Amino acid sequence: MPARVESFLVPPEARRQRLDQFLAARLRELSRARIQQLIEDGRATLDGRAVRQPGRRLRGGEGVELEIVERPPLAAVPEDIPLRVLYEDDDLAVIDKPAGLVVHAGAGRARGTLVNALLHRFRKLSTAGGPLRPGIVHRLDKDTSGLLVVAKTDAAHRSLAAQFQRREVEKRYLVLVHGRPKRERGAIALPVARDPVRRTRMTARRRAGRSAETGYRVSQAVAGFALLEAALHTGRTHQIRVHFSALGHPVVGDALYGAPRTLRWDGRTRPAPSRNFLHAGRLGFRHPRTGAALEFVAPLPDELRELLRELGFDLARLG
Repeated sequence: MPARVESFLVPPEARRQRLDQFLAARLRELSRARIQQLIEDGRATLDGRAVRQPGRRLRGGEGVELEIVERPPLAAVPEDIPLRVLYEDDDLAVIDKPAGLVVHAGAGRARGTLVNALLHRFRKLSTAGGPLRPGIVHRLDKDTSGLLVVAKTDAAHRSLAAQFQRREVEKRYLVLVHGRPKRERGAIALPVARDPVRRTRMTARRRAGRSAETGYRVSQAVAGFALLEAALHTGRTHQIRVHFSALGHPVVGDALYGAPRTLRWDGRTRPAPSRNFLHAGRLGFRHPRTGAALEFVAPLPDELRELLRELGFDLARLG
């Protein structure tokens, strides 16, 4: 469809509301992610002046315009984006993904993803996951860092996918949560489903959800926070985040699932990190061609180590 411009006058009661929230409430045919992208692309104005910040707070009384353009067809293309490759052979590669990097295209975003970086680095990847997800066997959330295995051939992809399906892959995470679980170790078995109201979220409160299980062990607890080692026995969307939020212990930095935006401890305060404190630090599987057992470890990123140090955790115990 051709481009069109939608115009609105901000009422006084919308004062302090985010620009993207204001527009999403009035343009219900568009997802909030799509509106955010249009704003970031320079398609929005306030009183005639371009604004590129979706989180811009409104004053009330402004005139808001948003140019809505047709999305170009998505395509996975190579982009020169730095990658940390821990292992590579003719069948697969293991990547240490940084937080902030989306794994593959979606919701109108076709650039700046891990897939774009992989195509530039390796050129040829498996096609079993579809044209927008070459090489992608499993995923991590945008704001989660850590280990991913990538398939270069379709045969490797099928073998690795089967290992994930049979729950033969070892996936372990370091997680910092608010509060401390009552048990030092345990398993959370709660179904995970799409939240019927907030579609960007998942929920553990619907019986119709898919079965999900997360094992955990408390590694350290300091100043109202607990550092956990978590093991995924299933791989549902946002599983760890949903499960610990359901227990009343949201992941630090995860405002989507109820984590405070300000950290408070020992009379001190600081802003929560801009990412989730969730790191896929260990990954083990069998090589799809040779059958050899492979295990990889990714150290905790510097910004997460620094936060632990500031809170008073013993970094020497992290290994």
